[in-house]
Amino acid sequence: MSGVTPAWVNALPDEDYQHSFGLKAGSAEKFFAPTERHVDLLAQRRHWLRSDTARCAALLPGAEPLLEEATALARQWNSLPADSLSSPQGRRGPGRGGTTPPNDAPLPNPLPALSSQGEGEDDAWSRCLALGEAWEPDYLLLKPDAATGRFHLVGGCVCFPSSWRFEEKVGQPLEVIHTPVPHLNEQLASPIHNFLSRLKPGAAWCRANWGLSRSSELNQHPARGLPKLRPPLREDEVWLRVEDQALFALPESRGVLFGIRMTVIPLAEVKRHPAAARGLARALRTMPDAMLDYKSLLAAKEELLRLLKTEV
Repeated sequence: MSGVTPAWVNALPDEDYQHSFGLKAGSAEKFFAPTERHVDLLAQRRHWLRSDTARCAALLPGAEPLLEEATALARQWNSLPADSLSSPQGRRGPGRGGTTPPNDAPLPNPLPALSSQGEGEDDAWSRCLALGEAWEPDYLLLKPDAATGRFHLVGGCVCFPSSWRFEEKVGQPLEVIHTPVPHLNEQLASPIHNFLSRLKPGAAWCRANWGLSRSSELNQHPARGLPKLRPPLREDEVWLRVEDQALFALPESRGVLFGIRMTVIPLAEVKRHPAAARGLARALRTMPDAMLDYKSLLAAKEELLRLLKTEV
């Protein structure tokens, strides 16, 4: 078809399904930069961070240096408002000595400058939430354990999960976080650890994951009880979810900033790009049943292939 091919098509190569690290060098500044959907995305992020804070945000003790570096990068990349030196108001979350402001409260001026004298727990927590409201992508902070070097999830803001529970992953090493994904640890745990340990400041390293859903909602936390992919299905009930991911080294803290930007595409739009439709169908045909079940696609496999007009 004519016209510019959207970037999400690259997440669906015409090849058999397999676990793949598949990292390519990219620009962190571009990844975190505002897009034409900036106002809508930030409104949704504000809603979830203020109405469901405990499920969307966390900052463990010891994560503050990583947050400081992430904040400095956000300023360097010009992805923060010009008035970001003002102190946010009312940003204390549950368990931090305050309450969450109402959903329709005006956005605070985010991310006050760090004091050379240090900052209190409430200040760091406020900054964590404010950065979650300033960036379009979700962000996670990964810190290496001093004894083992293994990376743990120590904080971040995740407003748009794909059927996983951020609040249950906080504090866990990556191997535990990845345990539910069939065969991922046995195939990629060591390469992932080695890559993160050797990550150098400079380029962001980017990759993409995909999934399918019966809802166009960006936030698909399991607690929301959104509809599942079960036959019968209509074409207008199926959406492709593409997670663009970026990894960026935090040199001072030796941590890693991990960004996740979500794009949701109707199945009808996927079919307008024959290469993407072929890649999706081939992945569904060749994906092991355990992986189909993990992605909640096993029951809908044949129905999805029918909608793609592809023989099983």
